[in-house]
Amino acid sequence: MNELNELQRSELYRLLSDLSEELHKLLADTSDGAQPVSLDEPIGRLSRVAAMQQQSMLQANRRTARVRLARVEAALRRHANGEYGRCVDCEEEIGYARLKAQPEAAFCFECQESREVRGA
Repeated sequence: MNELNELQRSELYRLLSDLSEELHKLLADTSDGAQPVSLDEPIGRLSRVAAMQQQSMLQANRRTARVRLARVEAALRRHANGEYGRCVDCEEEIGYARLKAQPEAAFCFECQESREVRGA
């Protein structure tokens, strides 16, 4: 597999930086909505249930965003260390197309597939 060229590396770094900024903003913008629904508020029972469901979905989305942000930050560290674009398991090149689709990817397709089969 071919190593990333400098133009690809720069493009992927911008994608990672933009993604990091976007995830930080999403987490900041949704922090109030993730707070527990107050049982003291005078709203109807169905409205309270809807508010609790909405809050639950928002919390799940925030958990997903925090996990992805951790992966993005790890990829930025790998980029700074000159290790970006190599699988952390087998050290083979990950490939531009995979990184373009998921710039925070830490594993090549084969190692990722193997991890998913094992349930890692």
